[in-house]
Amino acid sequence: MTTRQIDSVLENALDDSVIKPFFAVELLFDAAPLRVWTGLGEVTIDGQTYTGTGELLSVSSVEETTEIAARGATLTLAGVPSSLISTALQTPYQGRVCNIYFGVIDGDTYSNLTEVFSGYMDEMNINEGPESSSIELKVENKLIDLERQRVRRYTSEYQRSRFPNDAGFDFVESIQGKKTLWGRG
Repeated sequence: MTTRQIDSVLENALDDSVIKPFFAVELLFDAAPLRVWTGLGEVTIDGQTYTGTGELLSVSSVEETTEIAARGATLTLAGVPSSLISTALQTPYQGRVCNIYFGVIDGDTYSNLTEVFSGYMDEMNINEGPESSSIELKVENKLIDLERQRVRRYTSEYQRSRFPNDAGFDFVESIQGKKTLWGRG
């Protein structure tokens, strides 16, 4: 069952006898987004500049099912200089958006991206070596938000914390335990 639309140019490129696939990853940090791709050099894709990481960036398999299930993905960046580890540790990342795209290079064109995953950055593991290190970033599917508890109270205080001028719950306490006769009695 197909649930995702594929651009016609990308679909035609996938039918070719030789294809040049790539992944592009967009990490939306508060200070500035980080955009990398699995090729070499800088490229502009859909008006955004992506920095090439070559084989240093790997993307785990991205799984889709017909069930409503929150499947995550893992990004690994190898060959990270030890001097950048402190920057990675100090940058707030949890809950920030991560988008993973798939595309095919068609001549000099990189613009046919298809989003294969969108989620929230969750856990970062750093494997530090003497000269270079690797960073593994686990990303949770946006469906994980459905599993979070929503704590709501039906009190005047809670309602006014959300809507200061709403007095709809002011009388809830006074009607608790009140007996009301309906019809003939």
